[in-house]
Amino acid sequence: MAAAPTLEDLLRGCTRSALHLETRDGYMRDDPLFLHWLSGRRHDPADRSSWWSPWLQLIEEATTRGVDVRRARVISEPASEYIRFEHEITFRNTASGEQVRWLPRRQATDLALPGNDFWLIDGQHLLVHHFSGEGDFIDDEVTTDPRTTDLCASAFEAVWARAVPHEDFRLT
Repeated sequence: MAAAPTLEDLLRGCTRSALHLETRDGYMRDDPLFLHWLSGRRHDPADRSSWWSPWLQLIEEATTRGVDVRRARVISEPASEYIRFEHEITFRNTASGEQVRWLPRRQATDLALPGNDFWLIDGQHLLVHHFSGEGDFIDDEVTTDPRTTDLCASAFEAVWARAVPHEDFRLT
């Protein structure tokens, strides 16, 4: 049995769209970027060499090919420290060509949302992220089941329609 494709594999083969829904208020709190941020280190947007990464390069390559890369974040307010960190470093995402929007959780009550974060690639490959209650990454699961991919596509688009573009969103 062949190994499931990784997110990087899926993004390299992507031709139309890569949609990412995030619904947690914290992730991998041992992430070195987050720990540096907590200690007061900030990235200078003008010094690209200090914050550019292989991940951002991969996203830039996809967007340069014409792939629509969008990330929607559903967040609690007031925002957690981790979300404040993400908000501050999102300039990196947008510099790579990714579009990012934010939706306060209070405005998502009437939306049917999946229980896990995901990436939906070209509307067909759904990569579901599984995290512990503390936000530590456990594993990914890939499915191409049309009912599941359609549900996640619909949920993403509902969030996207309500969410505020990053450049206009202010944390509370």
